[in-house]
Amino acid sequence: MRRSRDMAASLAFIAMVLFSVALVAGFFGTVHPAFDSFSHFRVHLAVLMALCALPLLATPFRLQAATALLFAVAAFATTSSALPFSRLWPVQAAYEAKNEDRAVYKLLQMNLRYDNPTPKRVLSLIGRTNPDVITLDEVSAMWTTELGYISSAYPYRILCPYPNGIFGVALLSRRPFATGTEPHCERRGAMATATVDFGGIDVDVAAIHLSWPWPREQHWQIGELAESLSSLGETAIMAGDCNAVPWSAAVRRVAALGGLTVMPSAGPTWIYIKLPDLLRRFAGLPIDQVFSKGGVTIHSATRLEETGSDHLPVLVEFSLRLNEQKPADEHETATVSLTSAGKTPNGYRG
Repeated sequence: MRRSRDMAASLAFIAMVLFSVALVAGFFGTVHPAFDSFSHFRVHLAVLMALCALPLLATPFRLQAATALLFAVAAFATTSSALPFSRLWPVQAAYEAKNEDRAVYKLLQMNLRYDNPTPKRVLSLIGRTNPDVITLDEVSAMWTTELGYISSAYPYRILCPYPNGIFGVALLSRRPFATGTEPHCERRGAMATATVDFGGIDVDVAAIHLSWPWPREQHWQIGELAESLSSLGETAIMAGDCNAVPWSAAVRRVAALGGLTVMPSAGPTWIYIKLPDLLRRFAGLPIDQVFSKGGVTIHSATRLEETGSDHLPVLVEFSLRLNEQKPADEHETATVSLTSAGKTPNGYRG
């Protein structure tokens, strides 16, 4: 019996050490993208290391176990600004209180899933939430047809195809694109940008979709997007599936290139599609990010119900601070509704 306990303690100690090595590696993501790949699982590694350490407190490994527990808590704490513990279950993430003097707008971020078997659930969610702008990822050929059904409600749009025909992005708006501007796609279709007129205030809105981390091409792709990110205007909001967590070197690099601030995560949004939604909300990865700068004030971010994708949609409420621009009367800037079918928008249709 004693031999079995010693063997179990030794195995737990080895597992604890392995988890700690992976956890440490994740803090060196700026040295090499291979290390950054570990950072995406920082919360999971910290929890697993702590679970291994707890029973070791009653063994000769107690000193090492106590050290590991302190490290696990410290590592978990580094994610708290992006993923507070309370957000491991569905809540609304409040940020700055709403000002009654400012209009509040909504942005819906969705990874559609290129082969989503229930596209009508996506369209239904859009109709119920009625966002002002929508950023979309994994816009495959099938979605070009499906999104056409809401062209009367969202006539201002740009769809950017990706070389593999699967990972394209799109940006839809029921508010007009700013006069004299044209939306545009990044060369390989990983980012779409348009200047949207929000009641007389021009805001650059962007949709982004990054590839998977190392050993895939995410690190290289961010470098390719440097020009598009740096060209965002002084007031901008960008959302997308970054395939990277908020505390990763990859997300920090994207923010730095665009002069952007990363919004605290609304919580885990992705998990392997065959696993249950409940598990995603507790143990998934928070890889759908929202960035902003300038006159954008984020009020809240909420994860919505699943719609057939392996990602949860995120609904963001924001308002705009007035800078040097003088806003027009909100009623003078027409908001397109479902009754506007037949009108030709000034914006570009992708």
